[in-house]
Amino acid sequence: MSNTANRDGAGAQLAAFRRSIDNIDAALVHILAERFRITQAVGEYKAENSLPPADPGREEEQIARLRALAEEAELDPEFSEKFLRFIIDEVIRHHEQARRT
Repeated sequence: MSNTANRDGAGAQLAAFRRSIDNIDAALVHILAERFRITQAVGEYKAENSLPPADPGREEEQIARLRALAEEAELDPEFSEKFLRFIIDEVIRHHEQARRT
């Protein structure tokens, strides 16, 4: 097989990998959007019922749960915790805004 044929095959494989990554990225965006729609409703509920925007106990439970899921999925639990903390921080910011409106 020639080098050109090898490169063409490798290029096609790389393009297939990239299409898969693009599909997963699109799914992640849609899942995150749905998650934030739900947490927005939670923030409104908390504001209406004078509940605090943050719930440290719930956050710790979620982090522990996601770390365990990450380990089962062979994903770095440190990464999963950082990712969830980033999301939680954004949700709390939204909840704090809901209290002010």
